[in-house]
Amino acid sequence: MKRLALLAAVVVAVSVVAPSSASALIQIDRGIAGARLGNTKAQVRAALGQPRRVVNGRNEFGPFTQFRYAGGIIVTFQSGNTVTAVQTTGLGDRTARGVGVRSTGRAVRRRVPGLRCTASGNLRICETGTGLPGQRVTAFFIRSGRVFRVTVAFVID
Repeated sequence: MKRLALLAAVVVAVSVVAPSSASALIQIDRGIAGARLGNTKAQVRAALGQPRRVVNGRNEFGPFTQFRYAGGIIVTFQSGNTVTAVQTTGLGDRTARGVGVRSTGRAVRRRVPGLRCTASGNLRICETGTGLPGQRVTAFFIRSGRVFRVTVAFVID
């Protein structure tokens, strides 16, 4: 009986501590939380559900639509109906190696291969790729030594 109680306690402890396979994931150069670069609006809704808010606007690249979700997820459709960027400011999204919002800059540099980092004042941006138009990049925005936003996007300009 004690053994069964101990086993049950271990199972509960592991399920609370271990990340769920359904937990949100930052996929380097692919997407965040089930929204992937190149997905259609219908595919994003199928993966993430109805957005809390839909924002339409115009910027220097033309018209855009943003789907805003709980957990700090924003999916952008720039000048079309496919995902051009996904960003998160929420704590629930992590890379397979555990990097996400509130990770240290040091953890980002150690756990995400092939990054190049630039700094301007208190802001550091560490990103994959070379930044050429059409290329996929993942950018970690770091302020005061901690990640505050992660963006996966196509480079537009």
